[in-house]
Amino acid sequence: MHHLDLQVIEHALKWANQGLTVWLCTVLKTFGSSPREPGAMLVTCQSGEYVGSLSGGCVEEDFIARLKKGEFDEPVKRVRYGGEDSSTDIRLPCGGSLEVLVERLAPTTDNLTHLEVMHATLLGLQPLTRCIKLDGSGKRFNPPNNSEPAVTFDTASVNIRIGPALRLIIAGISSITSPCALFAQSLGFEVIVCDPRDEARNNFNVPGVEIQAVLPSVFISSGGCHANTAVVALTHDPRIDDLAMIEAVRTKAFYIGVMGSEQTSQQRAERLLRSGGLTETQVARIVMPIGLNLGSKTPAEIALAVMADIVRLYRGKERHAL
Repeated sequence: MHHLDLQVIEHALKWANQGLTVWLCTVLKTFGSSPREPGAMLVTCQSGEYVGSLSGGCVEEDFIARLKKGEFDEPVKRVRYGGEDSSTDIRLPCGGSLEVLVERLAPTTDNLTHLEVMHATLLGLQPLTRCIKLDGSGKRFNPPNNSEPAVTFDTASVNIRIGPALRLIIAGISSITSPCALFAQSLGFEVIVCDPRDEARNNFNVPGVEIQAVLPSVFISSGGCHANTAVVALTHDPRIDDLAMIEAVRTKAFYIGVMGSEQTSQQRAERLLRSGGLTETQVARIVMPIGLNLGSKTPAEIALAVMADIVRLYRGKERHAL
């Protein structure tokens, strides 16, 4: 799940707690080329304001226009955009098509509870599968089945697996931190930067990034990581980088990396084994040198190499397969 999906549910909760009915839309299936993948979400309320994305914009505009005309008053509806079976005349510019689930959620206690559970799951609670009955008779949460696609459905129900939203923890502020944070945001990550140094924080300014004025190791050890978290150390300062690595390998973070040359990385590995108390298995989890070998020289190029490697691992690609 992307950080945008977390924002979707946060706005859904805000509007529902204000007593407003909300419409939660989820991409069920895509055909051909389409901008968002199954599981992507959008939410809107009666005013027409919306958060999230289903496509490049044309689908959202059509949905809001139809909503203002009084459509989608049933509890659950499946809508297809693009292709021969399209529910509208809208055609996606990319030539693909997608199917969307639309849920009308009145501000009832049951719906508020359902949204709260979704919110907690996106923040790092155990992954769950939402089961929605297409006849509108109800919805519930089930344990996830990781062997199946993120979204499955038949004529009776839809199953949507949800889990923690993507998070990037950047340990320390350097010239690489800003471009790395910007790349990560554009890729849908929640970005958290940790640095106890006042001067470093004062010189860092990327809107939308959470800044923690503590050692990264302190933030990580306090529960800052979940299974969809990547941790990167970018300072070349062992006092920041090494401590962050020591704590990160004890978490479920899916990517852990630290910047440095081959020689520096070898020295760090020996140091972490000797005085850091880590095992060889734990040290093997750390990507060092960090990132793909793109021949990067500038801060932006290094940041690109870092984020490309994170996306590679998140998508399950081996380096030799690139």
